[in-house]
Amino acid sequence: MTNTEEQQFLNNLEKKLWTSANKLLPSLDASQYKHVMLGLVFLKYVSDSFAIRSAELTQQFKTPEHEYYLDPADFGGENSEDYQAEITLELEQRDYYTEANVFWVPQQARWDFLQNQNKVVITGEIEVGEGNAKKKIRSIGQLIDNALESIEHDNPKLKGVLNKRYTQLQIDQAKLGELIDLVATIPFSHNTLSSKDILGHVYEYFLGQFALAEGKKGGQFYTPKSIVSLIVQMLEPFKGRVYDPAMGSGGFFVQSESFIREHQGRIGDVSIYGQEYNHTTWQLAAMNMVIRGIDFNFGKEPASSYTNDQHPDLRADFVMANPPFNMKEWNTGVDDNDPRWQYGTPPSGNANFAWLQHMLYHLAPNGSMGLLLANGSMSSNTKGEGDIRKALIENDLVECMVALPGQLFTNTQIPACIWFLTKNKKARQTPMEDYLRDRSGEVLFIDARNLGYMKDRVLRDFTQEDLDLVTKTYHGWRMNYGECEGEDGINATVDPNPNSLYQDIPGFCKSATLDDLKKHDYVLTPGRYVGAAAEEDDGEPFADKMTRLTATLKTQFEESSRLEAEIKKNLAGLGFDV
Repeated sequence: MTNTEEQQFLNNLEKKLWTSANKLLPSLDASQYKHVMLGLVFLKYVSDSFAIRSAELTQQFKTPEHEYYLDPADFGGENSEDYQAEITLELEQRDYYTEANVFWVPQQARWDFLQNQNKVVITGEIEVGEGNAKKKIRSIGQLIDNALESIEHDNPKLKGVLNKRYTQLQIDQAKLGELIDLVATIPFSHNTLSSKDILGHVYEYFLGQFALAEGKKGGQFYTPKSIVSLIVQMLEPFKGRVYDPAMGSGGFFVQSESFIREHQGRIGDVSIYGQEYNHTTWQLAAMNMVIRGIDFNFGKEPASSYTNDQHPDLRADFVMANPPFNMKEWNTGVDDNDPRWQYGTPPSGNANFAWLQHMLYHLAPNGSMGLLLANGSMSSNTKGEGDIRKALIENDLVECMVALPGQLFTNTQIPACIWFLTKNKKARQTPMEDYLRDRSGEVLFIDARNLGYMKDRVLRDFTQEDLDLVTKTYHGWRMNYGECEGEDGINATVDPNPNSLYQDIPGFCKSATLDDLKKHDYVLTPGRYVGAAAEEDDGEPFADKMTRLTATLKTQFEESSRLEAEIKKNLAGLGFDV
């Protein structure tokens, strides 16, 4: 199946799910709707994964060459009840599933059970569980909550992760039953797409739609996948500790996993750390990691990164984030002398430089970081922000600035940029085993405002070619230009032609010095440095061009005079003189 066919399959899936679910749950607001849908999608996914593994095991039990083979002769023949009973018994052994990184799904949480029983509990009741754990189910909401509770109980990784509040929702039971039937149509098996890829796409699509429906909340905006992909491509979090102090649903971690997989790396080489204030979003991020088999540390609880840092001793190799833009009154309970404010105390009216310094504080000596901020962060001098930015520049922490086009976000028109910072610009080797040149005293500016395409009437997006262009520009600028000796005596020989790696392009990119930045009063807006794009020479001599253009202008003036006279004549005929 081609990529186009795969995309069409996913497009059809998302359209069906969103439009159908909207019809079923018109009374719910986006925040409720989000957890109703994503919780059910999660249940369907783990149940389908369990069923797929069960089918694999059934085949293995019947294959003589497989180590799990069950010889029918030992049980009275292939068609005997004893043989079928033995296979059924073996299929209920938890270890067969956990060894394949598949969640154990108890009988009462399997999708066929939910589908078969959801109509029963609308008018009656059923009993589930055994012994002291036996209980009666009298509603579909209770049926779903029980399924989630049983999965959580049997899978310790999911403890505290699942949102078990369906009983509390004021939803018509029949509608909730129809929603179960709708989610049942999600195909988590496909010729070329893995079940995790399908699930990831469904999650990503829904999160984007929910963000659009919810609008902005306290400057929090859903990060488009293309921007996340850009930051991940540029930083290459291949090995080491990855941290996001404003992680939302965990988009940066998901893309990091995709990057590692695409580069034939090992997800085990990366340690994931994150923090999130909102409890339900914290749960969603954890669920996002669990379904992908990614180990993570999101702290003991949801908490503010400012007042209750869950990773105080962390020094991360990669820090990536899209923190809330221009957040006000963020500093309640934060000491002005907080050790994180090494380059100046951020103003209470805007948290941009608080986020930036928090991330720097948690950055390892050779680490790299990238964060989205509102464009104002590049030039504002309000209440000491200019002094903080100056200190960051003079301490040679700023590595690259990327100006983004407008209309990238579903729920805000605030123009944004990406800051890339590092504590070490000296020549060294990256975890990707690339050799970096000494960039001390240099900053790369990239103006990407003219990149991208309009995916619909209101939203712009990047193509993969756009992402690759920005990424290659940045990587080329950082690379060695020949033989050099880096830290620890590292010797590198790479392409001796610097133009094959990086060159300034008017209107797009410029490698500037700290002296250049000083001349511009430490403003970091890329447009100030990259200049205007060079105009292509059309080959027409100037004198000839002026003759042609003035002739055209003369003709246009004459036509304008003729039209003016005609209009005056018509008005006069109506009794109006002009």
